[in-house]
Amino acid sequence: MQNDHTRIGVLLPTGQAQWGGGTDPRGLITFALRAEELGYDSLFANDSLLTPRIETLTVLSALAPVTRHASLGTGALLPFLRRPIQVGHALASLDLLSGGRLLVAVGAGFPGRFGRPLYELSEVPWADRFRRLDETVALWRRLWAAEAPFSFHGELHHFDDIPPSVRPYTPGGPPVWLGGATPAALARTGRHYDGWLPYPPDPADYREGLTVVRDAATAAGRSPDAVTPALFVSVLVDDDPARARARMDAYARSTYGLPLDELRTIQAVLTGPAPEVAAGLRRYLDAGARHLVLRLGGRTLTEQSEQLERMADMRPALG
Repeated sequence: MQNDHTRIGVLLPTGQAQWGGGTDPRGLITFALRAEELGYDSLFANDSLLTPRIETLTVLSALAPVTRHASLGTGALLPFLRRPIQVGHALASLDLLSGGRLLVAVGAGFPGRFGRPLYELSEVPWADRFRRLDETVALWRRLWAAEAPFSFHGELHHFDDIPPSVRPYTPGGPPVWLGGATPAALARTGRHYDGWLPYPPDPADYREGLTVVRDAATAAGRSPDAVTPALFVSVLVDDDPARARARMDAYARSTYGLPLDELRTIQAVLTGPAPEVAAGLRRYLDAGARHLVLRLGGRTLTEQSEQLERMADMRPALG
């Protein structure tokens, strides 16, 4: 869905906690096609090893030949789970097969049950994780542009005689966004990345963070408009406010093992009747967001589909 440079995407319910036990996960393809039919601008897939979910690049590869217009996004890809050259090649291939519709949002993980244990599973040290992420992205960009074998020597990655990858559809490779809102992440976004995909619970924090990102871009000799301002936000529309809150609380507990009140202190979450949810989204748009990635608060594919339709109906209210 697009209006005056505002794009709206949806996070696909690739986690088993979202599509529902006993449901054929191939229904995700039908779900994605319906989202594109409804006018959603992008289809995003999350990345993790700690909760049962369809692997990110696998589901996006399945969508590349059957979708036509929507961007295909990772939200957010955790590069440390994979070997850097192999995943760079996979991303180039996916961009090629999708006709240049790939958006690569990346993250380094964060402390707690969704961060450090993944590094241990990947046999990658937790220390220097942000430097490792930035170097990996720099390596991908070299790979995507290379026409002959090359070497790459950073502080953490050292490779010689890297063969050229398949050339991505997008010259120079797909855009790479960073998820994160720490002061260091904001500065790195402005200096090195093509987009910003945070999830701050307060629109005022989003506005302040975007200012820092743009100032960092300017200081690095880039245009402040070179960074796409995006937002990752969980939503659930229900005419009964109390029921909406209870449904999202159940979603938060099944997805994160956290009650809704605790999740709200960490992430952007909007629940309630459509006018209230729309007003909440407008506050982020007023703060500068231009690409909204909606995570729908449903615990079955049926509930997810209902929310997909309801959010599509709300699009005119976002102005």
